Amino acid sequence: MITCVVEYTIEPAKIDDFERFARAWIALVDKHGGTHHGYFLPGEGSSDRALALFSFESLAAYERYRALFDSDGEFRAANAIRDRSGCVLRYERTFMRPIFDGRLP
Repeated sequence: MITCVVEYTIEPAKIDDFERFARAWIALVDKHGGTHHGYFLPGEGSSDRALALFSFESLAAYERYRALFDSDGEFRAANAIRDRSGCVLRYERTFMRPIFDGRLP
């Protein structure tokens, strides 16, 4: 299993747009073989950071999902939310492998 952790710098004034963007991506990950663990947004105070975590059975499975980004209309529509609103200022992806209860999944 591989988990992708995406760290976002967001525009705090556009949090509603970011939430629409997040909901669209949760559905796409789940639809295309991954498991989305959620987006994590600022809970209190002012912050421009958000996180997303989602997993695929392997890096190869993630790459199959990623190959759809430019060719599938649903992926383009999800990205259009981000691009039109300017809710995401930048992001960085990191791939990690989880350990649960001392065991690998």
